[in-house]
Amino acid sequence: MTNDRADAENDDLESSRPDHADPERAGQLHHVELYADDLDASLAFRDWLLGELGDDRKNDWAGGRSWRRGPTYLVLVAADQRDHPFDRRAPGLNHLAFHAASREQVDDLTDGVRERDDTSLRHEDRHPFAGGYYALYCEGPEGVKVEVVGPE
Repeated sequence: MTNDRADAENDDLESSRPDHADPERAGQLHHVELYADDLDASLAFRDWLLGELGDDRKNDWAGGRSWRRGPTYLVLVAADQRDHPFDRRAPGLNHLAFHAASREQVDDLTDGVRERDDTSLRHEDRHPFAGGYYALYCEGPEGVKVEVVGPE
């Protein structure tokens, strides 16, 4: 953790409680941390997407930002090493999947992706059932695929 990030997290009154584990949520996801080659582009996309999904900003610092939804949060940080491009087909992270409140929300987000220059819709020819269920599949500026899954 960089000093800027630690200072921002310590100074944030809204997040003044520690980010320690809640034993009642044992086994559930605590947080995800992503590194971005182009922080500004990635922030613009994540601000839009996570805002539409109902997440709130948690912290801001010189090299990144985090968003919170309940006890789980997502962190986006500027990558120090830019010579190792993200490849979702290589070992490691393939994609992040989020719950949608409704199929209408999936449709609205899909329309939003189509209007944006910093992301691309994936599997347009099979949308919205590319994975066998109703969902949005897109790829953000840092190359991480995002899925937003609609209810039945």
